[in-house]
Amino acid sequence: MALDPEKIPRHVAIIMDGNGRWAKQRGMPRIRGHQVGADSVRAVLKACRKFGVDYLTLYAFSSENWVRPKAEIRGLMTLLRKFLREQAFELHDNEVRLRVIGHKEDLPDAVRAELDRVIEETAHYQKGTLLLALSYGSRVEITDAVRAIAEKVRCGELAPDTITEQTVAGHLYAPDVPDPDLLIRTSGEYRISNFLLW
Repeated sequence: MALDPEKIPRHVAIIMDGNGRWAKQRGMPRIRGHQVGADSVRAVLKACRKFGVDYLTLYAFSSENWVRPKAEIRGLMTLLRKFLREQAFELHDNEVRLRVIGHKEDLPDAVRAELDRVIEETAHYQKGTLLLALSYGSRVEITDAVRAIAEKVRCGELAPDTITEQTVAGHLYAPDVPDPDLLIRTSGEYRISNFLLW
């Protein structure tokens, strides 16, 4: 059975959720659940390339996740670095560029360095885009956009009566990326958790 290309979503967004609970229910450490979740991401990336999904956004670490136990955060950051090192080959092979939305500056130096390396190496690719939402919260994203607009108004670069929805959208972290066509939450819960609210 062939898929109708008209029905393939252009942008899939995934809230990566429930990995720790999944592991706990099975008597495993929470980090083991995150490792299994990272393996699932690899399969999702392959499926997106196979079916021609242009954009995949993964809500990998929210701005609210910083309140988790320090050991869990360290484990997640180690897992992220490992994922980036391993996934870089796939990104190159499939000519997919990596981008980050969120407050990357909040991440540990080693993670930022790995991200910057892969982002720079893949920046010229045009066959797909993987966006990682890291230290991300949509309310913060919208607040940052409003601040940037307010600064332009203050400096006289923008008149308040010219501000439109497009003005706000143009100041978001990835204004060139289309809205998601499909949002998946891996835990099966029915909430969007401060993700891509605009």
